[in-house]
Amino acid sequence: QVQLPESGGGLVQAGGSLRLSCAASGRTISIYAAAWFRQAPGKEREFVADISFAGSTTRYSDSVKGRFTISRNNPKNMVYLQMNSLKPDDTAVYYCAARRSYPGGEYDYWGQGTQVTVSS
Repeated sequence: QVQLPESGGGLVQAGGSLRLSCAASGRTISIYAAAWFRQAPGKEREFVADISFAGSTTRYSDSVKGRFTISRNNPKNMVYLQMNSLKPDDTAVYYCAARRSYPGGEYDYWGQGTQVTVSS
């Protein structure tokens, strides 16, 4: 079973930045496409960004495009989400996910989430 622990969350003021990290264990991350999702209290989980196996293709939700950047470092089994110009609406638990196909297919593995809180 692949484990995807996330780190880098925390409390930040509006306009600030955070960098989330997702560290894969159990298998090399290079055989999985990866993504970030988030879920705010009382709301449905939503897609944030994803990235193809070697990082050549990335996609973003309209709400984060231009502010967030997903990247990966396969030799280190790491996936990142750089978040800039954070807004209070970005407050959510952020989850790393992985799947064996791209751009379609179900996600096989999920991290436990890391809390991001953006204050006004």
